[in-house]
Amino acid sequence: MTSLCVAGIDVSKARLDVFVLPQRIGLAVTNGAEAIAVLSRRLKTLKVERVVLEASGGLEYPVARTLTDAGFEVARVQPGRVRGFRAFLGRRAKTDALDAELIARFALVMPDEDIRALPSERAEAIRSLAARRRQIVDLATQEKTRLRMARDRFIIESLRGVIAQLAAERIRVEAALTEALEADAETKRKYALLCSVPGIGNAVATTLLTDLPELGTLNRHQTASLAGLAPHPEQSGSSKASAHIRGGRACVRTALYMAAVSAIRCNPPFKAFYKRLVDSGKPRKLAIVAVARKLAILANAILRTNQPWNVNRALD
Repeated sequence: MTSLCVAGIDVSKARLDVFVLPQRIGLAVTNGAEAIAVLSRRLKTLKVERVVLEASGGLEYPVARTLTDAGFEVARVQPGRVRGFRAFLGRRAKTDALDAELIARFALVMPDEDIRALPSERAEAIRSLAARRRQIVDLATQEKTRLRMARDRFIIESLRGVIAQLAAERIRVEAALTEALEADAETKRKYALLCSVPGIGNAVATTLLTDLPELGTLNRHQTASLAGLAPHPEQSGSSKASAHIRGGRACVRTALYMAAVSAIRCNPPFKAFYKRLVDSGKPRKLAIVAVARKLAILANAILRTNQPWNVNRALD
């Protein structure tokens, strides 16, 4: 039996449901600054060491930030992992209180390497700005698609007006993002290192820094997995199904895929690597994914060694 004392927290907009193991104590508090401070003191009294929360679209960040600053070991886990753990235990009933207990049980068995430092408030603000830029780009793309299909003059004028507003808002958000990146010396240093790689531009470097903050502390397998670029085999008995990439962080995978397309055009070592794969019979899309995976591993190595792009060690 483990002696680790853990707490699982199910987060909603209005309430935090908490369950502590091995004491089997259930708590419920409002999701507000004062109640979170009281909860932190109570968990200290109960000798809790590890706190695990289910990622809830950002609702979990305030409590995670407060508990991290209070000295707790805090981890945010994806809902899919908790659902898989529920299936493993054969549980069917689902309430907020039961979910808190389930998360606490998961906390007892989760690997130590899954505990990653929570981003600072500054890093979280930069991540939010980067996410907002992606949202604006997606909205503009949708409106441009509608514009190509529109026939009515009023609709066309409306769409053009919205597209112009989105373009202006994108400029405003990008200016705020650039200012935030320039204000932090460490982030600025990492940004410059990533941009030294031909194929990794401003948008990709920002995405890597904001949505893959662990970059520079991982091994090559962890990097590929978190980036959503690790091939996962599906074999059973005599079946020989092809391995497919899945999971990871979708925005990071998308950014690296676009960076790979750019690197194939402007980065000689990656261009030669891509051509070698295609000439050997690999599908073009698979070859691009392989280049994206190489870029992710290279970016991790660059930040780990604090050395900029070196063409002689590009594909080590």
